Parts: sequence; C-alpha cells; structure tokens
Amino acid sequence: MAFRMFHEQDCDVSRLDGKHVAVIGYGSQGHAHALNLKDSGVEVKVGLREGSASAAKAEAQGLEVVSNAEATRWADIIMILINDEYQATMYRRDIEPNLTPGKTIAFAHGFNVHYGCIEVRDDCNVIMVAPKAPGHTVRSEYLAGKGTPCLVCAHQDATGDAFDLALAYGAAIGGARAALLETDFRTETETDLFGEQNVLCGGVTDLMESGFNMLVEAGYDPRNAYFECIHEMKLIVDLIYESGFAGMRSSISNTAEYGDYTAGPRVITDAARAGMRDNLRRIQNGEFAKEFLLDMSDESRQVHFKAMRRIQAETLMERTGKKIRQMYAWNDKDKLLNN
Repeated sequence: MAFRMFHEQDCDVSRLDGKHVAVIGYGSQGHAHALNLKDSGVEVKVGLREGSASAAKAEAQGLEVVSNAEATRWADIIMILINDEYQATMYRRDIEPNLTPGKTIAFAHGFNVHYGCIEVRDDCNVIMVAPKAPGHTVRSEYLAGKGTPCLVCAHQDATGDAFDLALAYGAAIGGARAALLETDFRTETETDLFGEQNVLCGGVTDLMESGFNMLVEAGYDPRNAYFECIHEMKLIVDLIYESGFAGMRSSISNTAEYGDYTAGPRVITDAARAGMRDNLRRIQNGEFAKEFLLDMSDESRQVHFKAMRRIQAETLMERTGKKIRQMYAWNDKDKLLNN
C-alpha cells in the first residue's frame, strides 16, 4: 500500500487553536511532545499517576501536572505516552470513564490498539503521531529549528477531521519540518516490532555479541574484540545514517568493502532469514504481544524479562565495555544507566 507524505505547507496547526492537549506520561517521548507543543503555542497539561517522580521535572520545565483522570476530563486531545504494558490498565481506569463524545485519543505506537488491548468508543477519534526518533532527539531537533519525521494516521474518525488533527499535532511537535508519512496502526506496529527485534536491537546486538565472543574464544584480547565488534559500530552506522550504504562504502577501505560484499552473506544465511520470517509471523499473529504482556503482567512480575536483563548486564562483553568507555573523555560514566 502506498502512503502519502506531508510537509508544513500541508498542515494547519491552527486546528489546535482553542483545543486542550493532555500528554499522559513524561518520559522520553512525553517530555518532548509536551515541551514542543507548549513552545508551539498549544495549551497543554501533563497527566501523571499519583506520586510520579516525573511531576517535579515537568513542573520545573513550566508545565502544569494533573492526574490522568483530570487531564482526560480537561483535554480535547489525549496523547498516551506511557509504556505499552501499562496503557490498557491505565486507559480503563483513568481515561475511559472520563471520555465525552468528540475527544481524540492519540498514540505514538499502535501496539495496544492493533492487538485489541484498548478499544476506544465509537464517538471518539483515534489517531497516531509517531516520531521516528527518541524523545531527546525530537526535542533537540525542534529547538534547532528542524524536525523529526513522524508517522501519522487516523484510525477512527468520529468528528470528520481526525486526520487533519493528526497532521496539526505532528506539525506542532516539529515533525512536518521534516516529513509526516501516512501509515496505519497495523503497518506501524508490525514494522516497528520487526525492525526492533530483527535489526535495530535483537539482530544487531546479538550479531555484535556473537562476534565479540568468537574473537575472545579464539584467544584474542577482549579489549581488541570490543573495539572491533562493538565500539566501531557507531562509526559505520553514522556513515550509513548520513549517506546510505553507498556513502559508507565509499568511506571505508577497499579491504573492508570487499569483505562487506563477500563475508556478509555467509553470516546472514537462509537460516537467519528463516528466523526473521518466523519472528515476523509471531508479530503478525499476536504471539509476541501475548508473550510480552504475559511476562509484564502483575502475576508474572516481569520475572523472565528481569532475568534476561540481569544475565545480559553481567556478560564479559559488558564488563569489558565499561572499562573501554572510561577511556574516552566524552563518556566518564555510563550516562544511560546512571540517570
């Protein structure tokens, strides 16, 4: 299916004039959405659960914080930006009882709607505005006068202008400065999960760790293995980000480029592609979502999830990396782990 692309001239931000926007959650995406909306002149409040540690931070940055229920009663547009596994319970408890006809429920990821965890009443809109970058980038690009591309769609149009509201919201957080790409909840959810699991996170990290372990098992110093299989990944990805595969290949040695063409297919074999196809099947038929939500449930208490996190944090690769990173002036501590 071919989707349309939109830019600033295609969006009417004035559609948000006089409207109240509630941002539920103040994490990576929440803080960026709320602050960008505020700076774009939109009237915004942050909805948080009672006792949230994020309340003081949001208030210090000039935003009014209220309960999720109060935010829902006040707002015309409610953007839900808490973790996927908490959304359905929060929605049923705080949002659904406080909805009135014509309100708009917005998401930055289609997981809960696509898999039927959240079903919004027919007299309300359901839209998506999904920035394709972490929240800190959404914010920094906005402050720099630029923008982060977003995926947008109207899944449920009760008021006749749901898609126009999605475009306006996307423009207000800076996305239209780059581009707003039309999508649907199924496409966004399934491609996002597939990319995370098979390439961006699961695929890349397992490939890097396997390479590291293979060099160490072959008798090489773990520090050498870390530099070659982990540390230098950023250099290559930055080149690809800027200029694609061709640009990256023009910037490396002929030796490296030749090995790229000849050795890569011996690693990503038919067996690897079969695994990717199976992962896609599990995403499409809901197996992954069911497994994930079961592990995240109050009954399971994230036991499997936390065990996997602990085991991975204790590997030789991670211990070696901590020492390597301390060598660099730009990283005297593991910022992501200590903040």
